[in-house]
Amino acid sequence: PVEVAVVTGGPEVADRLTSLPFDHLVFTGSATVGKLVMANAAKNLVPVTLELGGKSPQIVFEDADIEAFVPIACKAIVQNTGQTCSAGSRLLIQQSIYDDVVAEVVRSGLVESRHRGTAVRVDPDGQTVWSIGDPGTVVFPRSTNKPFQAAGLVREGLDLEPRLLALAAASHSAEPFHLEGVREILARGDLDESALQTPPSYPVDPHEHAAVLRAGEGRLPIRMDCSGKHAAMLLTCVQRGWSTHDYLDPDHPVQRAITATFTELVGPPDVVGVDGCGAPLLATSLERLARGVGRLMRAEPGSAERRVADAMVAHPEQVSGTRRPDLALARAVPGSLVKSGAESVVVAGLADGSALAVKIEDGGERPLFVVLHRALELAGVDADLLRERPVVLGGGRPVGEVRPVL
Repeated sequence: PVEVAVVTGGPEVADRLTSLPFDHLVFTGSATVGKLVMANAAKNLVPVTLELGGKSPQIVFEDADIEAFVPIACKAIVQNTGQTCSAGSRLLIQQSIYDDVVAEVVRSGLVESRHRGTAVRVDPDGQTVWSIGDPGTVVFPRSTNKPFQAAGLVREGLDLEPRLLALAAASHSAEPFHLEGVREILARGDLDESALQTPPSYPVDPHEHAAVLRAGEGRLPIRMDCSGKHAAMLLTCVQRGWSTHDYLDPDHPVQRAITATFTELVGPPDVVGVDGCGAPLLATSLERLARGVGRLMRAEPGSAERRVADAMVAHPEQVSGTRRPDLALARAVPGSLVKSGAESVVVAGLADGSALAVKIEDGGERPLFVVLHRALELAGVDADLLRERPVVLGGGRPVGEVRPVL
């Protein structure tokens, strides 16, 4: 017959019980009493299983009912301030169900598409608070590297007022004020548009693109969204007495200076590629990218990094454009630095020095800011914009939305 006996008491009772010749002992509790249990059991060669302080992991297997598990796990963590056997200090999930879906497209109540990706948040100390997907995966940050590139130029003596410094870190929409700013930067080095080695392009903003076509004009290097960065590189070269015809060569002094700054703020690049604008492209993990952005936000006032961060925060319209989601978010969250890049990657630095980074695996832009907005909500940021969802249309009317899965 199965017999169950409940005995209450302190260390003295535990001492008496564990001295008895049981077949097996299982103990949960403090490490102090656990040592006593183990010592007593050893006298009778009784095997012991110790589970001390609620520190065992919670393990989720592939056949688990996730919806049922989550409330149970959350309750166990908070119950009795976490001092229970089932509290668990860590969660282990079987790799086969490690799901990195970060957004869904819903049409007429049915999930029509899913986007996978990675999101990570670091605190003001640079420690990872949480992540979805693998934050250690190496990615090309694309234009989210521009703040670090601009900081490298400032360290080499580039001295621009905040308005133009923000443009040096921009992926601009080629609106008239952007183009005027690029020309202004070039003119300070007695250069003109012919010095730019950006590929001839149409504006990335569809309204500006349409305006160019209506005017009967075409692609120009200055209309490429990276021309502000290139103009700043060229001006730095002129000021330092470096050659300008080969400023995009990875071994050029201006690129070596940028790589050195990137290495200090983010880490050594894992891969050096070529960006869409032709400049060297330094790869890193999303986690290190977020930490680097946090370092920009926390840098000493007046330092090169802080000057770039402050300029981008003060002039977000220069960083992107008047119709871009980057600008809308920067205005909705005061004190934030927002920078997106090609192939669906975006970073956000907050006034407290924390930072977030998001990468959509398939490179599609549709869910990018949806996921970032949700990540900001999870970080405790409150703004009406963060709760807005892109509408899915059917017959010209709303029939669904793009929603985050975080």
